[in-house]
Amino acid sequence: MRYNIIEENDNIIIKNIKNFIPEHIFECGQCFRWEKNEDGSYTLVAYKKVINVLKNGNDLYIRNTNMKDFKEIWYNYFDLDTDYEEIKRKLSNDKVLKEAIKFGEGIRILNQDEWEILISFIISANNRIPMIKRAIEKLSKEYGEFIENFEGKDYYTFPKAKDLYNLTIEDVKKCSTGFRAKYIVKAAKIVYNKEINPYNIKNLQTDKARKDLMKFSGVGPKVSDCIMLFSMNKRDAFPIDVWVKRIMEYFYLENDEKLKNIQKYAQNKFMDLAGFAQQYLFYYARELGIGK
Repeated sequence: MRYNIIEENDNIIIKNIKNFIPEHIFECGQCFRWEKNEDGSYTLVAYKKVINVLKNGNDLYIRNTNMKDFKEIWYNYFDLDTDYEEIKRKLSNDKVLKEAIKFGEGIRILNQDEWEILISFIISANNRIPMIKRAIEKLSKEYGEFIENFEGKDYYTFPKAKDLYNLTIEDVKKCSTGFRAKYIVKAAKIVYNKEINPYNIKNLQTDKARKDLMKFSGVGPKVSDCIMLFSMNKRDAFPIDVWVKRIMEYFYLENDEKLKNIQKYAQNKFMDLAGFAQQYLFYYARELGIGK
């Protein structure tokens, strides 16, 4: 993809960018280390960096960064090499998705760190987004590394497996993780002891990758598909939460359909675009309360 990119005083400006709306990207449930500011911008932490993102008219401003980091980190993080115009054109052949895309037209699927997303979505199980964010922030502040003070607030990296593996369950519970603390400690031990390397799972076929991820306690079908979609570039993954289940039953299938049947139907119907379809459908269902 070709963009008109300007570097200016620790800012990257992308002129006339399409298919990029920060609210759609950050508030669609795929990431948790962001804060919305009064000016409508978003401050986020990823890959040991802190940036601020603002869409002003048709231009995107990424503050507190430079061209080197943009090319090495943010270009891939924001999936800027993917043609979302073409994806939406293909998915719009389905009348439900054609309507859904209008509600989440600015969504992009982020390419996030595999270990961080593994633990983040373990925390997400039966949890609300404000509580997930709080737990991740506490874990990072307590056990991560200091990055910098940006606009009056200290920011920290997400802790690595080596930072967590020897903690007690009670240590991790103090970070608002609840019953998931035992899963986090187990996952850290597995990764630290090199029993499973989450950074290698993306090289597997989707079905095999799902099975390997589900070897981690606290990772079921939905969480494994979230991890694959949001950090492993598995765009055929199709996470099914309550909103996606409702909209699939409402528009495509019978009520009370088994999750495995919904997933099989979606992957056969949307194929390698299933993950994109899921994001548009999720946003659509949640915004309109479809299936409540």
